[in-house]
Amino acid sequence: MLKKCCSVPSILSRSISTTTPEYDVVVVGGGIVGLAVAQEITNRTDRLKVCVLEKEHELATHQTGHNSGVIHAGIYYTPGSVMAKLCVEGMKATYQYCDNHNIPYKKVGKLVVATNELEEKRLMDLWERANLNQVPGIELVDSKGIQEREPACRGTKAIWSPHTGIVDWARVARHYGTVFKSRGGKIYTGFQASEFSAIGDTGVRIRSTEGKEVSCQYVLACTGLYADRVAELTGCNPEPKIVPFRGEYLLLSPEKSKLIRGNIYPVPDPRFPFLGVHFTPRMNGEVWLGPNAVLAMSREGYSWGQVNPRDLAEVLVYPGFYRLAQKYLGYGLDQMLGSIFIRRAVKELQKYVPQVEVEDISRGPAGVRAQAMNSSGNLVGDFIFSRGEGTIGARVLHCRNAPSPAATSSLAIAQMIVDKMNTEFNLNLRV
Repeated sequence: MLKKCCSVPSILSRSISTTTPEYDVVVVGGGIVGLAVAQEITNRTDRLKVCVLEKEHELATHQTGHNSGVIHAGIYYTPGSVMAKLCVEGMKATYQYCDNHNIPYKKVGKLVVATNELEEKRLMDLWERANLNQVPGIELVDSKGIQEREPACRGTKAIWSPHTGIVDWARVARHYGTVFKSRGGKIYTGFQASEFSAIGDTGVRIRSTEGKEVSCQYVLACTGLYADRVAELTGCNPEPKIVPFRGEYLLLSPEKSKLIRGNIYPVPDPRFPFLGVHFTPRMNGEVWLGPNAVLAMSREGYSWGQVNPRDLAEVLVYPGFYRLAQKYLGYGLDQMLGSIFIRRAVKELQKYVPQVEVEDISRGPAGVRAQAMNSSGNLVGDFIFSRGEGTIGARVLHCRNAPSPAATSSLAIAQMIVDKMNTEFNLNLRV
């Protein structure tokens, strides 16, 4: 079952008029995408009353607060895709935003490192993709160039991305919320949306699990791990399904962390859906190693001990999951063994930094990825938006999938979503 929400301000308890919605727009979901959209709406108008609803006690609690902290440059994504375009735009916008608002970041760069001939071939395919995506400043470097940038790293060839950086994304998201509130926006935490109903033909009433209510003319739902469930509440197609995958990180010892200057990534294997284990420096000086990718037993399952029967049952009866498992059975088993036995990760890490030993590694934090999947077992790799049916569906826009690099792209995503809302809901916002 979903968590119970805490109490909310008394304004939410009063009866709602059946003809006059309380807000013009309500954003459901207080993660980085929802908060970026709320901020963007107030960038374009001071005329609309806008509210954000978040089920947790704090903003940016789940995916936003449990990610790697990387500002991506756009190397990996399919040329021409919305994801590729928004990542490059979002990266530039993020640095500008952080500069404007004095939010600390570090432009530490990234090496995508090949260690053999097969990986070099894949690296050149990635190089072509990165150039098609117009990733700024990238260079192709040899083994000497690798060691000039990362003296502890070994490899035969690499892509150097100087504009890849690191930041505390939860801090960035909360700042979006602060700016939004400074412009008159309202944020209510502890409000878990559980029911959407029509208010005649003028709007939508949103009820929480505790019976609190908010009314509005239009809704944007950016609910991440619960995107499919919230969409179904307004009559949307149940697909894509959200299947939670936990990414577990290891921590490098403080002494060995001094060897790492920036991000060190492997060349991704196109046979598998995830990037593989990498070295990620953090703003606090830590270095995270990972993540792996294992099925989470709960949509908020940050450890093996967190099991939610409803969440798990939904995955186990979903045909798409079994089709995915058949395609990646060996890979999945290897990931599970790596989760249990830390020693299995060391050999892979030593390919890039030979000085890393078992005693240098300890267990670290974890995040849960809201992986959108269809019944054919295909992972959805780009942004998906949908509307429901009838009176309610016409007034609700769902962001059904906002995969990595959603944090990097958040400001660009927000512009795209608000453009879409402006057109579909006739909000008369500045373009």
